[in-house]
Amino acid sequence: MDINFSEYKVLIVDDCRINYLIMKVILERESLEVSLASSAQEAMVFLESNRVDLILMDVLMPEMDGFEFTKWLKSNEKYKDLPILFITALNSPEDVIKGFDLGGSDYITKPFNREELLRRVKHQIRLSHFHNTIVKQNEDLQTIIDNRDRLHAILAHDMRTPISSLKMIFSILSLKNEGDVLDGDFIRMLYAGSDIVEQLFSLLDNLLKRIKSQMGSMSLLPQIFDFDVVVESAVEVSRPAAKLKDICVQVDFQDEIDVFFDIDVMKSIVRNLLINAIKFSNSNSTIQITVGKEDNQLVFEVQDEGIGMTEDVQARLRKRMYGNSVQGTLKEDGVGLGLWIVQYFIDSHKGSFYFRSEEGKGSLFGFKMPIIHDKKST
Repeated sequence: MDINFSEYKVLIVDDCRINYLIMKVILERESLEVSLASSAQEAMVFLESNRVDLILMDVLMPEMDGFEFTKWLKSNEKYKDLPILFITALNSPEDVIKGFDLGGSDYITKPFNREELLRRVKHQIRLSHFHNTIVKQNEDLQTIIDNRDRLHAILAHDMRTPISSLKMIFSILSLKNEGDVLDGDFIRMLYAGSDIVEQLFSLLDNLLKRIKSQMGSMSLLPQIFDFDVVVESAVEVSRPAAKLKDICVQVDFQDEIDVFFDIDVMKSIVRNLLINAIKFSNSNSTIQITVGKEDNQLVFEVQDEGIGMTEDVQARLRKRMYGNSVQGTLKEDGVGLGLWIVQYFIDSHKGSFYFRSEEGKGSLFGFKMPIIHDKKST
């Protein structure tokens, strides 16, 4: 890559004017812009109002020597990435090592060779150029990512409203049919439609939570609530999907437990685990939900009798490699967001997420989380 050296500015910090003039002539012949500071204090003043791309630093200077000035520069956020090339008569291994330890980029001993000086200066400028290019590209990329995430968040948020309305419509239709007044085909279509809407809502909700968590704009509102109610709500919401496969969802409340958590996030965690179990369950099977307490921790488990997971899939889950979703027993698709959401929020609240699975026999997913309040202990 060709670099226009005339765009780069070099500051020579040296109390010997003869050394400065020699280096100035050598560097200006290569079109570099060169300035002089005869002391560290003068260099500080110069840096306040001038851009510098490289400092050529003498070590033996009065008041503040080059090593001390380098230490000051590297402790300053504004100058910490500024490359420093020491040019000094100090040539012992200890001095060279000290210069590098303080943050120096390179080291030349006096008397210096013209060609060596040019090669080392140009090398540092090239490194600085590449560094600045990478920083700029990263900033541009981050801007693109931030804009993309904002767009996704807006889309997910705006789409949740009509999907929520559809959910309500299907719920009302399902309730109206409690007396089995509709024929079988219509009922199957009703449950299928309800299941599709629930999947869309869950996908949008998971997408919105993931984007907000990555953008740092996720506001949690923890409160004390009855965990049993959250589980019962998730079972009710998932009822159409379970009916499509004639799945029986059984719940064993071994303890009545109140927890301190964001209730919407907890609903999302429980719903995702239950939907995941339904997705991979065979028809005419059973899903067992267990709610209990162990060592003052909430224990929640969902066990299915479905297709289970291969060793490869289990290994990817342990490494948190989500995204390569496996189709469900009715060819249901997914993008792997559900388990990511579950594990992210459980981890962020000092809980533990776990699973066991055997291919062809089913899976168990569960989590443990600290309890703030237990009804039976009061």
